[in-house]
Amino acid sequence: ADWLIERVATAGTLVLRKLGETRAGEKAVHRFLSSPYVSVDRIVETLAGRTARQCAGRRILAVQDTSEINFAGRDKKRRGFGPGGDGKTPGFFIHPVIAVDIESEAVVGLVDAEIWTRSKQRVTSRHSRTIADKESARWLSGCEAAASVLSDAAGVTMVADRECDIYLLFARKPEMLDLIVRSGQDRSLADGGSLFMALAGVQPLGICQAQVAPRGPGDKGRVATVELYAGAVRIARPANMKRSEATDHVDLTLVEAREVDAPAGKTPLLWRLLTTHKVGCAEEAEDIVRLYRLRWRIEQTFRALKSDGLALDDSQVIDAERMFNLAAIALAGAIRTLQLVDARDGGPRPASDVIDPYFAVALDRLSKKLEGKTLRQRNPHSPDSLAFVSWIAARLGGWNCYYKPPGPKTMRDGWNRLAATLEGYALANQEQNPGIP
Repeated sequence: ADWLIERVATAGTLVLRKLGETRAGEKAVHRFLSSPYVSVDRIVETLAGRTARQCAGRRILAVQDTSEINFAGRDKKRRGFGPGGDGKTPGFFIHPVIAVDIESEAVVGLVDAEIWTRSKQRVTSRHSRTIADKESARWLSGCEAAASVLSDAAGVTMVADRECDIYLLFARKPEMLDLIVRSGQDRSLADGGSLFMALAGVQPLGICQAQVAPRGPGDKGRVATVELYAGAVRIARPANMKRSEATDHVDLTLVEAREVDAPAGKTPLLWRLLTTHKVGCAEEAEDIVRLYRLRWRIEQTFRALKSDGLALDDSQVIDAERMFNLAAIALAGAIRTLQLVDARDGGPRPASDVIDPYFAVALDRLSKKLEGKTLRQRNPHSPDSLAFVSWIAARLGGWNCYYKPPGPKTMRDGWNRLAATLEGYALANQEQNPGIP
């Protein structure tokens, strides 16, 4: 498993022939993915254990979301897949929880993941099913996994978008976990009135800048000026939910970020954020908005997993169970790519997070070889930092130290070349010193 994860991260592909390099290696990948001893749960458990160790003592944001892998135009011979989001085309769904360091905003690792395909049979009305029988149960299990895996962290806050606006999520959340969820529906309040009108007439706490994520191809995003509002709300249990399922109400804080002077042609930003954090001033409200903005990190993970990186949706694996195992491995590779992108501008993370200290001499020589004559073409980072390694990977990927910073594709290509170079270095040393492992 470790070997395959490393191959995905270094080769930047999920094509089994390329991962294996040789015919024997390709067959080894096939055997691993088909092994009865290999499962998504075991792969995720291994990755989550590593994340837990790295998160100990740190303030962590746990971000979760769902993405669809659709095989439109590539659905021939697929076995074991149910319908995708359109109800017709074969596909499956992946729901990861990733850990983000609140101080540095860097992706630390994978916390949990659920991977599934839908049944081809018609399901009963959602109102007649319990939460355990609905796909929405994944949001609750994601919170439980984060609380368990990250138990040694200094603090954990779960962040999610509007699909996660589930009453049971607030009513049953683990005690040591805080929540920030974007409101998706105008809920009834226990003392009368509705959620969306709860802050009507309230004076703003202050004004701040909020980064708006790109909404599609060609959109570079923008910075919005928003007014901040906050207040305590007591949300009533939904009328169609039994008393045995949850308490009559939950007490939360509602933070609203309302854009002022939106550019012409742009819909003004309006974030209604429900949180278990107490908010009493502009600084605390601004911090809630900042943490919610970091939800974009999981969107970047999906991009690195699909279109802008590993192209999971183009994989030729036809069997569902083997594809699910490959998807779990691919998550680790996508996160590795993001970690290198995170490190490109510097930061405190050590190089040992992603690369063996044995390669320190080789990395130093590579860095000096790749440096140019100008100051901007020199590696400005400490040799024992991940940023130092990231700079080398970016240069190998074609970055010239000018223009815009290197993105996921450049980092992926550079990491591929770097891994091949270090592999040659290790082989040469083994030949000269047979005792070296």
